Amino acid sequence: MATTVETVNISSINIEDPSLTFEPFPLPPSNQRPLGPPHPPNTTIPLALKPSEQNPTLESAISSIKSLQERKELTTLLSKHGALLFRGLPIHSATDFSAFAHAFGWSPHEIIGIVVERPLLAPNVAPANEAPKEVRIYNHNESPQVPHAPEYIFFYSKKSPGVGKGGETPVSSSLELFHRARAEIPEFVDLLVQKGIKSQVTYKFGRQYVGGSTLKEAFGKEILDGDDETTRKRKVEEQIQRYGRGEWTTWEWTKDEDGREDGIVLTHRLPVVRAQPGTNLPTLFTGLAAYYKNTVEARKGSAAGRKNVAQQLFGDGTPIPEEYLATLARITDEIRVLHRWEEGDVLVFDNVIAQHGREPWQGEQGDRVVLASLFDGDSVPGAYGYGEWAQVVQASA
Repeated sequence: MATTVETVNISSINIEDPSLTFEPFPLPPSNQRPLGPPHPPNTTIPLALKPSEQNPTLESAISSIKSLQERKELTTLLSKHGALLFRGLPIHSATDFSAFAHAFGWSPHEIIGIVVERPLLAPNVAPANEAPKEVRIYNHNESPQVPHAPEYIFFYSKKSPGVGKGGETPVSSSLELFHRARAEIPEFVDLLVQKGIKSQVTYKFGRQYVGGSTLKEAFGKEILDGDDETTRKRKVEEQIQRYGRGEWTTWEWTKDEDGREDGIVLTHRLPVVRAQPGTNLPTLFTGLAAYYKNTVEARKGSAAGRKNVAQQLFGDGTPIPEEYLATLARITDEIRVLHRWEEGDVLVFDNVIAQHGREPWQGEQGDRVVLASLFDGDSVPGAYGYGEWAQVVQASA
């Protein structure tokens, strides 16, 4: 459950442009909360914004966003709040959403090593996740299990299950998570800084679970129908090498019980503690709490569980004590809010410092439709440790 707090009163913020003015507005305490340290006092997550005029046009909204971003104003707000909510804009389709997201001026993110199925619906727009509605996707930064992650994420609610039906998107701060973890389990944070994690991600020729990706979808964009086995493997390995991680990313082809190749296992040594660009504040860029929650649900045989396709160990290959992961999950529960969607809402995340997820919902699978668009920023998070593995890089073109 999200921490209960009193309603946040947001002082007037004047975000103006000749085309359109955005004004902050309060959300219910279940949807919005004041952030703890190291965030400045009275900083909320998410910061909710709406147009001051009724019936704005999409063109005026896009013009305003572009003008604001010439001065990096929205980028600055994101680096402070972690997430922005835009409500009341005339966004009615994947195409509208794509145009709005591209107005921020960031470069579209190419997903390398995707672990979920995301068919393209409009330029740089795909379903957020196709997992069954019963599956809970716990708080995480996007793509923590691979070296190449987006800096910014947009989510758009094309269809909402309705009040009381579930399907909320959890929102929390990775900066606050680090601060709390440092206070409560400092020895664990020290180990993460010193060792990082060893992330072993399994890809199969077939889908490993509903909503998951295949090896071809993850790394096979250059593969042609007529390619022989040797050529297919070479093209997959060439995509993996684009990570630019050298010895810190290795792979091994796997075989089934009959001796036939059935997939590949990638092993990455990655930093969990990273530095926010511009402030150098430490942030926990991770899916470890989600990994723990999925493990617990799997033991119970719960439908809410999600298959872990990535095994998570300390960077030296030793197991991570479960009590640390349980504490990390408890802290996440205490600092997150659950965003209840209204159709047309757009949530924008600074993926370096904010986490997201997905709650189960009642009704039909198609009662909740949320689309996503991922972007790269001007820089990747900085290293917080001293090992060569502690610095991630932008994947090569």
